[in-house]
Amino acid sequence: MKNYTQFKQRLLKNRALRSHYNTLNPEFEMITLLIRKRLQRGLTQKDLARRIGTKQASISRFESGIYNPSLGFLYKIAGALNARIRVSVDVK
Repeated sequence: MKNYTQFKQRLLKNRALRSHYNTLNPEFEMITLLIRKRLQRGLTQKDLARRIGTKQASISRFESGIYNPSLGFLYKIAGALNARIRVSVDVK
């Protein structure tokens, strides 16, 4: 594969994989936005970890999607990045 976008498009042709991806998409979007914000601020994972009082490995696990963070953890990251986390629930 030439790049990530082409690779992703190829993988998402699989119906089962696409269904799982769509279920996790909001989580991936949030992680992506926070990574972008960290990079815009010129911070390394280690810098961010220091700001919120944790280890670089925790930031790495979060950014890789293998860590299920608490809301408190997300708020700490957002605060350190001068960003906000907004949570909403739609009740039918």
